[in-house]
Amino acid sequence: MTATDSEIRAWFHGRLPEDWAAGGAPNITIDRDEITIVVAIAAPDLADNASEVDRREAVAGRISGFREDTRERRMTIAREAEHRYERKVAWGLTVGEHTVLFTHLAAPVMTRLRQPERQVLDTLVAANVARSRADALAWCVRLVGEHTDTWLAELRDALSAVDDLRTKGPNAA
Repeated sequence: MTATDSEIRAWFHGRLPEDWAAGGAPNITIDRDEITIVVAIAAPDLADNASEVDRREAVAGRISGFREDTRERRMTIAREAEHRYERKVAWGLTVGEHTVLFTHLAAPVMTRLRQPERQVLDTLVAANVARSRADALAWCVRLVGEHTDTWLAELRDALSAVDDLRTKGPNAA
């Protein structure tokens, strides 16, 4: 039986060390290829008159420290989850307004495009917005995602509700 997104989230909430939730519950994103866990931690406490450069460096140091200090535990949890759910596990960290993904999957996606669509990609390549058609397509997907976050969130919620209803249906184990 395949685990639902809710079951996967519940497992991670139970498995992650409690001190990793000090900045709030981790953000867990799930798709059919990958589970991404983004832990939130407090930003470094600096003097009010600290420069923007000092603040960026302090955040970079906090992220680097967390990444190194938790590497072994994160890899142990990832191995357990990958075996349990047959998906890759990626990690990230949010410090204040800054989010960094440490490792994450770049999955190839095959598509067929007609000439007008290919011309859009070729224009982005010619303008040096992207290095290749693949990069241009990824750029387009990110752009659409940024401008339709609310709609995509509602759609994902609806899909999650459908998944929950399926598990309660007459064919549920």
